[in-house]
Amino acid sequence: MDNELFDYSPITDREPIRWPGGARVAFYVGLNIEHFEVDRPATSIFEGTSRLTPDPLNYGWRDYGARVGIWRTIETLDRHGIRASALLNSDVGERYPQIIRAGRERDWAWLAHGKNNSIFQPDIPAEEERAYLTDVVDTIERTTGHRPRGWMGPGLTESFRTPELLAELGLDYVLDWTNDDQPYPLNVPGLLSVPYSIEINDISLFVSKSLTGPDFVRIVKDQLDQLHAESADSGRVMAIALHPFVIGQPFRAKYLDQALEYVVNHSDVWVTTSDEIASHCR
Repeated sequence: MDNELFDYSPITDREPIRWPGGARVAFYVGLNIEHFEVDRPATSIFEGTSRLTPDPLNYGWRDYGARVGIWRTIETLDRHGIRASALLNSDVGERYPQIIRAGRERDWAWLAHGKNNSIFQPDIPAEEERAYLTDVVDTIERTTGHRPRGWMGPGLTESFRTPELLAELGLDYVLDWTNDDQPYPLNVPGLLSVPYSIEINDISLFVSKSLTGPDFVRIVKDQLDQLHAESADSGRVMAIALHPFVIGQPFRAKYLDQALEYVVNHSDVWVTTSDEIASHCR
């Protein structure tokens, strides 16, 4: 079937986007804060045990993020004055309140990221999806004090009804489609797609491709430089997607620090959140 959620729109044929203060690139950090069920497979560093129940090897690797990696990553974001766009599983708010408290103290933007990262959106029976999404959004509002405006599905997943249901719940943008360098309207009234990156993403770079810390720094620099060069006539968006169990490993800390130092000191960059990008485009 053809995709009815959005129309084809070449970036060369659009009205120019102007960011605040004359910036050319809007930059945000998508910080994935996730909970994993102990008896389901999920993102793994070693596939050999990923179907076992329990799977201490891979579960423990993921659990490192909530126990240790998130705090190391927070220190780096604080050093560069960056507010996270927190992609939050609703289960996190009830299980790791210390993380929520740290984010509230830093005025993070809170986005709905499903219930947990063991359940993908198409796993939800169609007749239950409205109630499921309502519970996710209401739980995040209750635990963070903010009703989320944005959505990214676990594993960037949606059903065909998800965008419409999100709009009914008052959300106004999604990150799942990763097909542009600018925000654009979806064919659901009131809903935008905001750029997210599956390439400038620590899982894709470090886990899938086994790249190194210096590779990561070079890629971030090259991405920003290219987007900046292309944005003289119309603004672009750059996102870095981070997972604390990956980027929060000790040997990667200095490379995240180097990459963010380059970004925040680059000319004409608006360091912001995905919420503020969506608001500005409206």
